[in-house]
Amino acid sequence: MAKKKKYFPNNWKAYKETHTSFFIPIAFDEFMDWKIAGWEMQPGVKCMIRETNKRTGKVKEYVYVREHAAKNKADEIMARGESDIIVCTPEEINVMTPKYKEDYDDPLA
Repeated sequence: MAKKKKYFPNNWKAYKETHTSFFIPIAFDEFMDWKIAGWEMQPGVKCMIRETNKRTGKVKEYVYVREHAAKNKADEIMARGESDIIVCTPEEINVMTPKYKEDYDDPLA
């Protein structure tokens, strides 16, 4: 018998019932600069890695204070070849996907 996942309540009804005048309108470009381009990492954190397994859909996150440890983890994930990863440093965000040998023969890949 499968165990039912625990339900975590949220406040979606409160947001749905809130009048629109309570929300401050914001331009799309301003929102993108604020939320997408304005990420901040805690002091001392060198790298965050988010691994998404393509087969199972499971997501794991790793946080590193040493650059070489993050590089080793990224290399390990790519060597397994079953996950996409997002690597976030204080300077940039990169998306990496493993490329399989048979992909190299395809001119469109």
